[in-house]
Amino acid sequence: MSSREAMQLAEEAGVDLVKIAPTAKPPVCKLVDYGKYKYEQTRKEKEARKKQRVIEIKEIRLSPNIDTNDLNTKISAARKFLSKGDRVKVTLRFRGREMAHMANSKHILDDFAQALSDICAMEKPPKVEGRSMTMFLTEKR
Repeated sequence: MSSREAMQLAEEAGVDLVKIAPTAKPPVCKLVDYGKYKYEQTRKEKEARKKQRVIEIKEIRLSPNIDTNDLNTKISAARKFLSKGDRVKVTLRFRGREMAHMANSKHILDDFAQALSDICAMEKPPKVEGRSMTMFLTEKR
């Protein structure tokens, strides 16, 4: 129908004529109370934002001369982070003379990932960046 007829219908009903799809040929309009329509839109957007979950990155720092018990403690902390749905960044930091033996310490990160292999997947493998070696772990889907 023409826009004049639609406006007349809207005035008789005491509501507004709202364009739902203005780019369509012909444009699609609806007879609704505009204030109520805007309120519903904002509520839908608010609900959508509420359901979103921001994934945080939790960092766990290790050193090359870490003991097995300390490593197990760090593994349990990482397990807790992963079960909550966070990503885990595992950093192996080298200081002083430890820099000379970087290649020998890669097994620590491999053991860490192997211990958590039941609940996580390696997102990024161990990579040397300056004085540290980092890898990223995420929860298995």
